[in-house]
Parts: sequence; structure tokens; C-alpha cells
Amino acid sequence: MAESEMNDDVLTERVAKIIEEIRPMLQNHGGDCELIKVEDAIVYVELQGACNGCPMAVQTLKQGIEQQIKEVIPEILRVEQI
Repeated sequence: MAESEMNDDVLTERVAKIIEEIRPMLQNHGGDCELIKVEDAIVYVELQGACNGCPMAVQTLKQGIEQQIKEVIPEILRVEQI
């Protein structure tokens, strides 16, 4: 396994824990977030439920999910929605 793949695996585990912590907040508003993958320090998620297609989804993604993840794992570059 290449070093970048091992790094991605470690980051994926760490990001998954953070998403589990913020998931209840999203679910309280009828939404959810699924971690798809972490690749090259970029997190890919799928917004679900009320978050999918919501006009505030970009704000939720960038100011909510991305900010929380980057506070704990500064090596993450950004979070992208699939």
C-alpha cells in the first residue's frame, strides 16, 4: 500500500469520527451527511435528506462541516460535495 493511501486511510478514520459528532445537528434539521472518501487531503461527502438541494447546503458544507473538520485535522485542504 502506498504511503498516500495509508495517510488517506488514517484521515478517513479521523474524519468519520468528526462527522459522527456533527451528524445529530444535521439530523435535527432533517438532513444528514455521508462520508464518501478522503483522497489527497480532500474530503468528499454526500449531503442527504433536507440538506440535499437546500439553498443553505453550501453554507452548511463550508461553514459547518468543513470548518469543524479543519479545526481538528488541519491537514485537510477542503470538503467537497458529491
